[in-house]
Amino acid sequence: MTTYSLKQAGRAAACACLVSSLATVAGPASAALGDIVAVRTPVNAASGTNATQTLLGGAVQVTQSVDASGTRLREYSATASGKVFAYTWQGPSAPNLDTLLGRYADDYQCGTIALHVSGRDGLHAARVDTPAVIVESGGLMRSYVGRAWLPGALPAGMTEGDVR
Repeated sequence: MTTYSLKQAGRAAACACLVSSLATVAGPASAALGDIVAVRTPVNAASGTNATQTLLGGAVQVTQSVDASGTRLREYSATASGKVFAYTWQGPSAPNLDTLLGRYADDYQCGTIALHVSGRDGLHAARVDTPAVIVESGGLMRSYVGRAWLPGALPAGMTEGDVR
């Protein structure tokens, strides 16, 4: 049986509250990690709506959007399968990570709690690295950045450094 001190339990509770508060911020994502993307009609980026580009000779589609708070989201999907394998974000508010991560949200939340309980979480940045999903997030007030990806779903020729 594993026992935790009152301090560790408090840290875990604080982390759980932080994670749940992040879930209240809305984001315009069309699909969660691992889901198949709905068909999109590319539109002009100057109008403030979705803009789409391709990478790796058309093997990867990147759709950029800006949410109501001004946060820029980039959704990476494999053209062949249509599956979303990564997200990046930058802006004045954090995106709804529960929505972006979908079925991987529980892995991420458990990872953040484990980091917090062990005292290895950073004040302004964190990296949760599980076999299924990797999430890097950080920033200061009104300046949040991050990325999340499925390491096993990266298309051939793409590395985690290409997710930016």
